[in-house]
Amino acid sequence: MRKLAWLLAGAALGFVAAHFVNQTPGGRRFFDRVNRGAREFGDAVVAGYREAEHASAEALDDVERRLAKLEAKN
Repeated sequence: MRKLAWLLAGAALGFVAAHFVNQTPGGRRFFDRVNRGAREFGDAVVAGYREAEHASAEALDDVERRLAKLEAKN
């Protein structure tokens, strides 16, 4: 329980510090860069997921076509 209290206190202090840093022009530039990087990372994750989803859908379609050919032969 004590560790949780320290974690919450640290998070609260971090938010307060970030608020004060964000009030300066340099702080805003810093957080803009951080937000841009986070957005780019998120976009890359989404693109990778969609690519993997597309590849697995193609593989599934291929398996279904091959099974249909096997059934047609029998």
